[in-house]
Amino acid sequence: MLHRSALFAFATASLAALALNACQKAEKANAPAPSSSQAKVTKADFPDWPGGTMPEVPKGTVDPGAVQALKDMSQYLMTLKTIGLDTDGKLDVVTSEGQRVQLDGKTSYKIRRPGFVIRFTSDMKNRDFFYDGKQFTIYSPALQYYATAAAPATNREALDVMYNKYGIKLPLEDLFRWNDTGNERIDQLKAAANLGTSMQNGVETTHYAFREPEVDWEVWIKNGDQPLPVKMAIVDRTDPARPAFTTRLKWTLNPSYSNSDFTFTPGKDDKKIQLAQFQGK
Repeated sequence: MLHRSALFAFATASLAALALNACQKAEKANAPAPSSSQAKVTKADFPDWPGGTMPEVPKGTVDPGAVQALKDMSQYLMTLKTIGLDTDGKLDVVTSEGQRVQLDGKTSYKIRRPGFVIRFTSDMKNRDFFYDGKQFTIYSPALQYYATAAAPATNREALDVMYNKYGIKLPLEDLFRWNDTGNERIDQLKAAANLGTSMQNGVETTHYAFREPEVDWEVWIKNGDQPLPVKMAIVDRTDPARPAFTTRLKWTLNPSYSNSDFTFTPGKDDKKIQLAQFQGK
């Protein structure tokens, strides 16, 4: 039986561990001595960091430059009138016996102001989310159930109502919120570091690593005047199995959309149900 962890809440909202050094040291300490017949390893295996060594991550240090990079990323995303985004992710889930199992998932986004459509497809479930500036709809294509609720007139207000009233946090919405005034997560960062330049699918990026109370996460942000996140990774530290989530992001800037793109139209066999209100804290 699979169980949800803090990683689900973080990953299906909106980042892989910085403990690689510790893992490597443990492996070296427990590894048997090589026999004379074994080839001598003279080159690092993976990752092949520039200069041959992994960059040092200052312990418990929050680099203001890394935090500013998050704010600049969010600020740039908010300047775009419309956005298309496709993500391809891998998520670890943990069985009741503590075994990690990796599942694949894809998410596509159409975003304008106001309005968004998010289609999430994975090995576990499929969900579609529609917001047209007036109402929000969540739809399960496999079950053919949908639920609709009135929503405010802006994307940001709609996201707040969906989370506070219905407990629904949409995938990757945090990308757009790091530059918000009074962002509490900025204040809760335990560490933030710039790990240097990294090429991701032919794109030059800067690799940043962050630590929050319950998760470690990383983001690779494109260099230049379009600071788009192109890869993200998260590790859930609340689970001893350390499940991880990684995703790659492909952006389309300022595409053309019509009103019908953001309107949910139920099929003849679709059934409307009540959207339950959130009863948690």
